[in-house]
Amino acid sequence: MLQKYGSQTLIDVAAAPQSASRRWLTATAAAVLGVCLLTASAKIQVPFWPVPMTMQTLVVLMLGMAYGPRLGVATVLAYLAAGAMGLPVFAGTPERGIGLAYMAGPTGGFLAGFVVAAWLAGLLAERGWDRTFTKCAAAMVLGHVVLFIPGLTWLATLLGASKAIGQGLTPFLASTAVKVALGAALMPALWRMLGSRRWL
Repeated sequence: MLQKYGSQTLIDVAAAPQSASRRWLTATAAAVLGVCLLTASAKIQVPFWPVPMTMQTLVVLMLGMAYGPRLGVATVLAYLAAGAMGLPVFAGTPERGIGLAYMAGPTGGFLAGFVVAAWLAGLLAERGWDRTFTKCAAAMVLGHVVLFIPGLTWLATLLGASKAIGQGLTPFLASTAVKVALGAALMPALWRMLGSRRWL
């Protein structure tokens, strides 16, 4: 069942029967939905140890996989643009500041990492890495790695390497493992759901 979709992402399959103009509208609506999901995932905290967990990195990677590298990156860039304009779309906004001042703070590197992670997740999805639990888990791990690299690099310039690891990585390892497992279970399930739709 999964083989028939080839290198298509979920959004490609959903928009397949549509004309070019309808596909553009579908992509625009998907991007708006993605921005809303990213905003919601930044605001909602799930009780977890040792720190509360947000689902934002999971949403970034799943959007990349569902939308593909181009639309996935465009959606994340639209989200960042909304934040840069002062809309309170980021975690801790407006309490911790808004706009470019917030983006230049400790979380700025992670926000930049969202773009790279969405691109890589989309690229891997086009190669079928979102079709099975094992490959999807590997894609989720790689996506988190490329997300953490700019995040920790920027944090290290502000706090030093030791504090960057202690505050920006170690407390989030357990929650990251949970999100990897959750994403690896959800993406193949979404493909199975699409495969059962009569109009495909």
